[in-house]
Amino acid sequence: MAEYDTAIIGGGHNGLVCAFYLAKAGRRVVVLERRSVVGGAAVTEEFHPGFRNSLASYTVSLLNPQVIRDMGLKEHGLRFIKRPVANFLPIDQDHYLKVGGGLERTQVAFAQLSEHDARRLPEYYRRIDAVADVLRQLAETRPPKISGGLSALLKLAWQVRDVLRADLEVQNDLYDLMTKSARSFLDGWFENEHIKAVFGFDAVVGNYASPDTPGSAYVLLHHVFGELDGEKGAWGHAIGGMGAITQTMAQACLEQGVEIRTEAEVVRVVVEGKAVKGVVLADGKPIKANSVAANVTPQLLYQQLIAPEYVPTDFAQKIAATRYGSGTFRLNVALSELPDFTCLPGTDLQEHHQSGIIMAPTLEYMDHAFMDAKQQGWANKPIVEMLIPSTVDDSLAPAGQHVCSLFCQQFAPTLSAGQSWDDLKPKAVEAILSVVNSYAPNFKASILGMRVLSPLDLERELGLTGGDIFHGAMTLDQLWAARPVFDYGDYRGPIRGLYHCGSGAHPGGGVTGLPGKNAAQAIIG
Repeated sequence: MAEYDTAIIGGGHNGLVCAFYLAKAGRRVVVLERRSVVGGAAVTEEFHPGFRNSLASYTVSLLNPQVIRDMGLKEHGLRFIKRPVANFLPIDQDHYLKVGGGLERTQVAFAQLSEHDARRLPEYYRRIDAVADVLRQLAETRPPKISGGLSALLKLAWQVRDVLRADLEVQNDLYDLMTKSARSFLDGWFENEHIKAVFGFDAVVGNYASPDTPGSAYVLLHHVFGELDGEKGAWGHAIGGMGAITQTMAQACLEQGVEIRTEAEVVRVVVEGKAVKGVVLADGKPIKANSVAANVTPQLLYQQLIAPEYVPTDFAQKIAATRYGSGTFRLNVALSELPDFTCLPGTDLQEHHQSGIIMAPTLEYMDHAFMDAKQQGWANKPIVEMLIPSTVDDSLAPAGQHVCSLFCQQFAPTLSAGQSWDDLKPKAVEAILSVVNSYAPNFKASILGMRVLSPLDLERELGLTGGDIFHGAMTLDQLWAARPVFDYGDYRGPIRGLYHCGSGAHPGGGVTGLPGKNAAQAIIG
């Protein structure tokens, strides 16, 4: 008899969500985490004496409200704080743009750059929200297995009913967002380059692509799916960092009877006949289970943890062809003082310090960053988003000092032969810091310490293939029923009893909890 009904590989947030729902349904569940702490990319760690911050994931919006309620995360002490304004875009030494704080306020800010764009903004928000509402429903469903015959076709029709029932305007906008580049889509709405940049930035977050790449508009849409405390599209901070989310999730799991093991690296999925029978740990200990749910990337699962003879050839070829790589560098920086932006001076706390600070003033700038990375491996002038969570959470840094997150694009996931990010990391970091210093000249001098994660570091430390924060590119050919590969979007692998519960499954990346929740439903049946 198996020890467990389900063994979950990887204790990231989706693995914990999956474990919770399975245990709530009466299943015996064990979560096996390679590192010394659960949470995956969503953990809070000290990186410099007295300074703590989220390791890789760094901001909150996409976490599914139903998951929050079902797991009782707020009852377990989880608290969010919304940004007073969503984004601050330094343009040059004298000018800037703030977005958020209410529609009217944003329109006033837009009007200083373009009266046309200020007038268009309410309609843009309305149309984007209408598409996002349709896709939110789709994100919470299990895609059908396309080869499943009539029943699959009926399920498909039922799942896309909101798309089919939507008016032509919504259908047209959805088509545009799925097929157009971010630039092409935004050109149809706005005329000012800086306004297009503040929206277009979402299209390149975790996306190794240009805003001119066809389909990049969808990534823009993916980042507006979320909500925070009932406000659609709002972004904020989890008090205690992103690790506060996964620690409260772990607490909820333990209360349901889930067994959580850390420093328990899975090195092999056991297959007998045509079914999984459990896993083997790095210390040689076998864990018997009737099913296995993998919260690691599909490529890691099928190329490293399962013997090739058990993986169908055509499936293995599709997995090998799956595209990975976010093009991301991630820095945590300890600061002696707040950044003093030339365009909005002062080191005393101001609302722009509490926002998402985007250092990429135009779509052309973002395109150049990608083209540089394609040619030499890194952007000469990277795209940088800064968050300073200590401005709203004093538990992260000593009094009077601060911690900031730098989320940076574009950096080649893999370098040309003979090159390694271990060797080139200093050049990339210098490029990143130079961009920040060009807008806030006190920044370099205020650095007390930092931790840097290159794409290679993200892969080695967190198991993110190619450093991909989404567990695979978020392109149309790798979404919905084709995530991780075509005809396997229903969370079931090609071996009986094997399931996908991580971001490599529908609906993809971000701290949503939905792959874990949906996978649990598939396992329960």
